Amino acid sequence: MAQDIKLNLEEILLDISDLHVQYNTDDATIFALNGFNLQVRRGEKLGLVGETGAGKTTMALSVLRLLPDKIGKVTAGRILYGGDDLLEQTEAYMLGLRGRRISMIFQDPMTSLNPIVAVGDQIMEVLDLHAPYMSRYEKNERVDRILSMVGIPPARKMEFPYQFSGGMKQRIVIAMALIAEPELLLADEPTTALDVTMQAQILDMMSRLKQEFNTSVVLITHDLGVVAEFCDRVAVVYAGKVVEQGAVEQVFARVRNHPYTVGLLNCIPDLESTAARLIPIPGQMADPTRLSPGCAFADRCVHCMDICRRKPPKMYEQDGHWILCHLFKERED
Repeated sequence: MAQDIKLNLEEILLDISDLHVQYNTDDATIFALNGFNLQVRRGEKLGLVGETGAGKTTMALSVLRLLPDKIGKVTAGRILYGGDDLLEQTEAYMLGLRGRRISMIFQDPMTSLNPIVAVGDQIMEVLDLHAPYMSRYEKNERVDRILSMVGIPPARKMEFPYQFSGGMKQRIVIAMALIAEPELLLADEPTTALDVTMQAQILDMMSRLKQEFNTSVVLITHDLGVVAEFCDRVAVVYAGKVVEQGAVEQVFARVRNHPYTVGLLNCIPDLESTAARLIPIPGQMADPTRLSPGCAFADRCVHCMDICRRKPPKMYEQDGHWILCHLFKERED
């Protein structure tokens, strides 16, 4: 596709192209993803940021084919993983892929664990499914090793979820996601509801695990500070589309940004600023039940032109920094 980012094909682990996803409810049809394009390189840490409802979690669920049954539906696009289009694979293929080659950390660790099963047995269940050739002794050794890596004493593996704090539950969920040494980890707000000290520990641990297993990480978050600290590249999502992406240094330099990214960056407190208040993004998130024929951000954009309401923007690129905006196409032309 013309707007795909051109990377060395051998570097690309996940390639999402022109993905459209909708949720069909009794009340309305919600257009969650509307031409979503993203590529993830092998071994990289990619941050995915945007307001609630932008489509970040829907993207992750689409990759694993875990959209709500009879409600969520992929209507167009491709999800290539290792050269295979995941949308065309059988459920048996996906069962072998989930947890083994692609793992996901879901938003709430409190509801991701079975309250009546010991945490060690829950982690070992991944190996029972994906590594049946391993002996019980080998599986126990690997469970002990991964628990030690995430900072949980292996002696506690026979305890139950209620006996752990929120931060420790998050570590256990991460251990469960990484026990089979996946190639790709989809981390959906793994530091939500944790204090800043625990956030730093979780991110440091994920960095070490990434180095240990060379796992690619897609970090879904609202926290731009976390992205700046943890990620190599960042993709900004609005109304079901990636509107900007590039190296963290390029996006956070504030030299050239999509107007929506400018709004997000203006919401970050600056210790050197004397401003009395932060500058919020005006208006409301675009209505996902009514797609605009032009740019979805037009009604909130201070740079809005007539063409913005009539025609979808094309991608502007410079040195691997991509921006989906008429403003930059006008400059380029």
